[in-house]
Amino acid sequence: MQVRLYRKDPLTCDTPLLAVAVFQDGESLSPVVQGAAERVGGAFSRARSAGDFRGREDEQALFYLPEGGGPGPRRVLFVGAGRRGEADAEALRRFAARAVRRAESLSVTEVALHVPEGWPGGVERSIQSAAEGAILAAWDFRELRTRGSSSGATAEDEPRPLVEEVLLCIAGNGADAEQGLRIGVAFAEAENLARVLQWRPGNVATPSHLAAVALELAEEHGFKSTVLGPVELRAEGMGALLAVSAGSAEEPRLIVLEHHGSGAADPPIVLVGKGLTFDSGGISIKPAEGMEDMKYDMSGGAAVLGAMKAIGTLDLPLNVVGIVPSSENLLSGRATKPGDVIRTRAGKTVEVINTDAEGRLILADALSYAVDHYSPKALVDCATLTGACVVALGHHAAAVLGNDEELISELREAGDRAGERCWPLPLWKEYRKQIESPIADLKNVGGKPAGTITAACFLSEFVGKTRWAHLDIAGTAYGEPRAPYQRKGGFGFPTRLLLEWVRGRAE
Repeated sequence: MQVRLYRKDPLTCDTPLLAVAVFQDGESLSPVVQGAAERVGGAFSRARSAGDFRGREDEQALFYLPEGGGPGPRRVLFVGAGRRGEADAEALRRFAARAVRRAESLSVTEVALHVPEGWPGGVERSIQSAAEGAILAAWDFRELRTRGSSSGATAEDEPRPLVEEVLLCIAGNGADAEQGLRIGVAFAEAENLARVLQWRPGNVATPSHLAAVALELAEEHGFKSTVLGPVELRAEGMGALLAVSAGSAEEPRLIVLEHHGSGAADPPIVLVGKGLTFDSGGISIKPAEGMEDMKYDMSGGAAVLGAMKAIGTLDLPLNVVGIVPSSENLLSGRATKPGDVIRTRAGKTVEVINTDAEGRLILADALSYAVDHYSPKALVDCATLTGACVVALGHHAAAVLGNDEELISELREAGDRAGERCWPLPLWKEYRKQIESPIADLKNVGGKPAGTITAACFLSEFVGKTRWAHLDIAGTAYGEPRAPYQRKGGFGFPTRLLLEWVRGRAE
């Protein structure tokens, strides 16, 4: 998909569809919206007067322009933008997404979007947000579909074409717009890579597949890459990662990408993402209903790989390391059993109470590896870790926990900018008692109370004094769409949150 800037009057743009944002009742129309209203011959004004279009976020009004009227759009789409006082980056992202989805429904492959002047955040942020919304909305996972490929297929069998080109109409010639476009395209394409990896089924997106994708990114962006297989994992003492993968014929991997954007003496930021490519629950097997969604248990790892793609594209001026511990959690005669005691890379022993609490085990070894090999200035992990997080926060925010309040605040602010919000939960020492084992250093579950917190307590045992935060994305990584730029399935969350945070650190 191509996104370009159009710096002339939007009403002169030769396009099948021009979309303009309209704020809610009582707000005066901008000159561009007023001009578009005049072009449709009073029909829009009548719709407003009748109360059929009031500018609420869920409203749209589409009008066809008469032929022979000179150069300009063939259709005008008025999209409600809500109240001007509530306008933010997410509102602009959603406006762009709604316009692109409407174009798709019309089988229109090109759309022009008027980016209103004076949107909060300035020109750069406005263009970035509009580009993100458009690119994310235009994405769909079609690589495994065969509809329409047979000789007897009809037009009804074919999916509607996706939007291929978006023009962002904006006044002026400043460099801020170019920079916003560059960032927005990089961020959205990164999140779309994460989505592709999420949506691919477990028989395709295996640990070795994630490793292959990582190596492609390394070649494209000049990253230093390291992939550890079973032999190297044993040499590293990664007993937790090996124990989780013991029941599967697929070999585990520890995937490491290094972006060197500043001096070698500068400690890196490290991103760690859980890459559990399929989770049956192991011996503590999950119910059959909904188990197909456990291909999404690698969403954290997908987000880290996506983030590394954009970090390389933008060549951010700081050192960043992305680490993805990847395995499957299946059943066999070799699988880890409830009651087994395993030894982690850090040397701590863990009593496995529930084999379905495996994500924290593979993260434990990865976090220990990150601390010992990189001495990071900050360490952030993300994982679809606990169902308890969905109970606590639902599907509109990830949980964030950690040992550094400033880092937690940075992630919250980054999430707000990205439209991928997170909310803090406590990590008080009293919760640690729930993960004490009578026969080992720790146990891998702490019972039903405060499940998200006790999982983070477990992870905290493997980061030492490193500044660290954990994002539990179980309720936000996939599911039913909650924004017009999402489709049912994997969302790529929290790729853009991570990127906003890393870019903020770079500045």
